[in-house]
Amino acid sequence: ALSELPARDEVTLVDTVPSALAELLRQGAVPPSVKTVNLGGEPLRGVLARQVHALGTVERLLNLYGPSEDTTFSTVAEVGAEGEPTIGRILTNSWGYVLDQRLRPVPVGVPGELYLGGAGLSRGYLGRPDLTAERYVPDPFSSVPGQRLYRTGDLIRWRPDRELEYLGRLDHQVKVRGFRVELGEIETALLTHPALQDAAVLALGDGGDRRLVAYVVAREGQAAPDFAALRDYLQEKLPEYMVPSAAMVLEALPLTPNGKVDRQALARIEPDRAVEDDGYVAPRTAIEARLAEIWADVLQLERVGAQDDFFDLGGHSLLATQLAARVRQSFGVVLPLRRLFEVPTVEALAAELEGLGVAAAPRLRPVDRTGELPLSFAQERLWFLDQMAPGSAAYNMPVAVRLSGPLRVAALAAGLERIVARHEALRTRFESRGGRPLQVIEEEVRPALARVDLQGLPPDLREQEALAVCRREVARPFDLSRTPLLRPCLLCLEPEEWICLVVMHHIVSDGWSLGVFVRELAAAYAALSEGSELEGPELTLQYADFAVWQREWLRDAALQAELAYWREQLAGAPPLLELPLDRPRPAVQSVRGARQRFEIPAGLWQELERLARKSGATPYMVLLAAFAALLGRNAGQEDVVVGSPVAGRTRPETEGMIGLFVNTLALRVDLSGDPAFASLLERVRERTLPAFDHQDLPFEKLVEELAPERSLSHSPVFQAMLAVQTAPLPPAFPGVRLRRLDFDPGTSKFDLSLDLAPEEDGGFCGWFEYNCDLFDAATVERLAGQLARVLQAVAGQPGLKLSELPWLSPAERRQLLADWSRTPGHYPAVGTVHGLFAEQVLKTPDKAAVADCRETLTFRDLDERSSRLARLIKEMVSDREPSVSPEQI
Repeated sequence: ALSELPARDEVTLVDTVPSALAELLRQGAVPPSVKTVNLGGEPLRGVLARQVHALGTVERLLNLYGPSEDTTFSTVAEVGAEGEPTIGRILTNSWGYVLDQRLRPVPVGVPGELYLGGAGLSRGYLGRPDLTAERYVPDPFSSVPGQRLYRTGDLIRWRPDRELEYLGRLDHQVKVRGFRVELGEIETALLTHPALQDAAVLALGDGGDRRLVAYVVAREGQAAPDFAALRDYLQEKLPEYMVPSAAMVLEALPLTPNGKVDRQALARIEPDRAVEDDGYVAPRTAIEARLAEIWADVLQLERVGAQDDFFDLGGHSLLATQLAARVRQSFGVVLPLRRLFEVPTVEALAAELEGLGVAAAPRLRPVDRTGELPLSFAQERLWFLDQMAPGSAAYNMPVAVRLSGPLRVAALAAGLERIVARHEALRTRFESRGGRPLQVIEEEVRPALARVDLQGLPPDLREQEALAVCRREVARPFDLSRTPLLRPCLLCLEPEEWICLVVMHHIVSDGWSLGVFVRELAAAYAALSEGSELEGPELTLQYADFAVWQREWLRDAALQAELAYWREQLAGAPPLLELPLDRPRPAVQSVRGARQRFEIPAGLWQELERLARKSGATPYMVLLAAFAALLGRNAGQEDVVVGSPVAGRTRPETEGMIGLFVNTLALRVDLSGDPAFASLLERVRERTLPAFDHQDLPFEKLVEELAPERSLSHSPVFQAMLAVQTAPLPPAFPGVRLRRLDFDPGTSKFDLSLDLAPEEDGGFCGWFEYNCDLFDAATVERLAGQLARVLQAVAGQPGLKLSELPWLSPAERRQLLADWSRTPGHYPAVGTVHGLFAEQVLKTPDKAAVADCRETLTFRDLDERSSRLARLIKEMVSDREPSVSPEQI
């Protein structure tokens, strides 16, 4: 009715809820006189804020947040036309804290529950002391007796700009197939679609059958996208496990009497998952018919056509894993899940199956090089990844050293050639025959030593340009079908100052191999410089022999024993480490990364070594316990899985080889019960020792056998890695000093990694490597600061509980509990209502203050009438004769 009011063109302020304003906008009923819009009571979406600003007449849009228990509003944010609105900052005379389940302040960026207090806090619920005691809790940060806080039940986090970000209700956070899902995040992504006006998402079903269902409302005059188009749209914005498996188009979302979405009513609207008869194409071959049967069984459908899309029919990653297992059982071939995403129809997949077999070979021994040579399991994984993303430099491995002294370049180049001639892995290329990847070893490969002379640059620019050259070389991809899969480069900064960079593809090398490479290069350089023969035993076994042996060994009974151990260790482990992210996790995660330096001084490292010895552990276990505690604290999880690389050379004959032997262990750390750090270290020790006894099972095989929920948005089993190197580089070339050169290659294979190596002074240093799709540099800097404080604390007090560790610095704690939580932000902190009104009378005495259909009062008029009313009340209270009558007022 607003548009029909006689005074509609005099309305300057609209104060309502987002759903009501959305209806006003749909009706074109917001008067052009409106300059300020206040919205509260419901979450404000960015799409609605942009519609308000698109009017062109509204000057201020305010998002007001707060429960009735804190007198309606507790925070305020002025909302612009870009991005998603926050709920802003705490109002004057109120305060708010973002706390974890133990009422501890959480760091910036970490989700927690918002607790409110201050002058607006109500006493409780009338006649409900039990509910009052549950929701109104003693304020742990106040020295005032009886001071309380209200538990809002809202999931909130501090942003670095000291704004509060609303993430949703704690009771709207659900578990779907083991993943923690915030339904509001999916709804926000849906509402960015230009054809949608409103959306809600529910998780229907129980246990492993739980699925996400979207309910959407189209914009007026537009048709809602079909489910296939909607799914494609969401896959660009969300990880696969957050994409709904069904959708329902409604004319409007059902609302409760107070105007909020009625989710119970939505749950009774069951989306139809049946296959439509229109466009059905029957399977035409025996393979298509069998695939259609498998799909119908997995998806619980009556029939599936040759051109039906697996994901359009309601498939998701967990069902895709079941389908792949049944395809393998029926056809005897391995179906990589990525292929199912790329060829999701029956007819397209049928055409793929013939080339997906797996080879077998005899056990470890020198094998005939004239036959076909299979890849190891680790190589096969990297080969498939390269096929999926050709031209990627994600698995380029650099080793860079600084050389100081009179370097003999010819001897260095000849030494490189000798190493390549000695190790077949460095003369290997990879090709596909009949759909199977194979190793092809070249007889002779001569790597060209590229030379870059930087002496012509000003001295202050040489280092900068040298690092830029190194980064460009690391970013340049390899073609796995061509040799050599290494690139050596020599940069000259001064006559006796050099940088030697060798970039290899991970498919032919690993961290241990880099050490072998540098040691052999130093030996070859020394022999060639002195004109002597190169000493050392010949290699009787090469990496290809290991790959063949591994294939046979993993068909042994030993495989079942290894698998049994790891199945037990990882049963029920969380599939995702849900660290607080600066950006939503993309549907397909890139490897775009960056680094944050991290140092452990020599003195602190010695204290950590003493703690390890006293506990019967190793310094690595101390670091793992602290790193896992850091991850769990920030992710809000008591069960954390951390990846950790091991050399994978459990047989002596492999120690001198160059090749991809490295294996990865998935180490599970139990943080439950708020243990003392010393107790946590004992738990880590008891988990780590047997894990190293079972390190022969390749991680790739473990993933294949466990068949975890797969997603292109994150790595399987674990998303955080800890690597601690213990072997330093060789001291020097003859007459030339050698030092490690670290630089940022700009990539990250995991969400977050910590890589440490020994320093010459006895300390350890390295990098936090992080994915730039997910984290900002400031976030990782805070994580690094937390770990540094924790290590310092446990070195001296290992008896501290995890909750007692110094997760926040004194400055951060003061910031969160005082500066941000209580700072007056928008209105004066002192003064009374009538005092503020008196100031306004002096500023604008003739401006309209109040109006109705009969008259308008200025601030001067209102001040005079209120003064007369005050005199009348005082005289009536004192029983004096009134000087004015009510009519005069």
